Amino acid sequence: MSRILDTVAPRRLGVPFRWVLASSWVSQVGDGIALAAGPLLVASQTDEAFLVALAALLQWAPPLLFGLYAGALTDRLDRKLIVAGVNLVRIAVLMLLTLSVATDMVSIWLVLLALFLIGTAEMFADNAASTLLPMIVHRDDLAIANARITTGFITVNQLAGPPVGAALFAAGMAWPFATQALLVLVGLSLFTQVRLPPHGRDPAARTHIRHDIAEGFRWVRRHAAVRTLVLTIFTFNITFGAAWSVLVLYATERLGLGAVGFGLVTTVTAVGGLLGTLTYGWLTRRVSLGDIMRVGLVLETLVHLALALTTSPWVAMPVFFVFGTHAFVWGTTSTTVRQRAVPLELQGRVGSVNLVGVFGGLVVGAGIGGLLAQHHGVTAPFWFAFAGSAVFLVLIWRQLTHIAHADEAPVPG
Repeated sequence: MSRILDTVAPRRLGVPFRWVLASSWVSQVGDGIALAAGPLLVASQTDEAFLVALAALLQWAPPLLFGLYAGALTDRLDRKLIVAGVNLVRIAVLMLLTLSVATDMVSIWLVLLALFLIGTAEMFADNAASTLLPMIVHRDDLAIANARITTGFITVNQLAGPPVGAALFAAGMAWPFATQALLVLVGLSLFTQVRLPPHGRDPAARTHIRHDIAEGFRWVRRHAAVRTLVLTIFTFNITFGAAWSVLVLYATERLGLGAVGFGLVTTVTAVGGLLGTLTYGWLTRRVSLGDIMRVGLVLETLVHLALALTTSPWVAMPVFFVFGTHAFVWGTTSTTVRQRAVPLELQGRVGSVNLVGVFGGLVVGAGIGGLLAQHHGVTAPFWFAFAGSAVFLVLIWRQLTHIAHADEAPVPG
């Protein structure tokens, strides 16, 4: 057992990292269950494409609305208390949602409100949690630490969680949300064991929160690699958000999959992510970061085209597999680049700027996708995603070379 533990979380990463890893993996099981159960609950309450897309939008909106403030608070306050406090809020909302479903008092508007509140709590927790690894892990070990966190995300959140969530939903609509609440609680109890060092901010510093937010924006603007990452993720998430916001309808109507089949879509994507996990070290030793990003974005563009064309699950599933590989490589690279480059006291604010880019694109894309699907059919968002991705790729192609300089010394805050 000790040897397995040392393989998964090497001793040099430290005991605090092991607690963070355990907490993350347990919580991710619950989030993976909700990944399938949430859209299925929405679909059980309405068959209107716009409302289905609105559900995705409401989960993606909190970072856009509150993300910059979350980043500033993460750099001002105790990051451990932020993670613990908002997870308690998330547990409470999940329990209320479970009760409403179990007593048959649920409605589409109640579900949408719950998804928005849960998304808001997750956003505050995720922003604070994203700053923890640079506090407890050496800079040279950030890549492996992020890979371990992401491996857990893929295996338990995207691989194991969705089929379990779909099966629990089929057994009883309240079961997946009750299970998620319990798992978040267990993950929180593990997280309370973490001991964190100070995160670099002078306790006596007194600045307005708008000044802190502006400082984060200025830092991103001056750092070419991080600036390019934010720009790229924003533009491509518009197209991704348009297509994926109606994925549950695409899977059930276009591909003819049921509830469990929809869960398998995420599972296949996660299996592709596992391939990315196994080959990531080999890949980054042989291919430049700029070229990795270029190839990945070309693949993402072609994924949208393939899904727009096919009606066969046997064709779509390999496409989702390829996308999963790309998503892991992209996510691990961008996170490591940002964490290595950003000063400790600015991690929250710069992370929030990146988060606004991530979810700003998703929100815009979800709105576009819902309208297109409502008026032109469920494949229209995928055609938009293909055309938009191709145009964006041409526009930012040269800017991707900045990522080649991602390992330069941090820019002073």
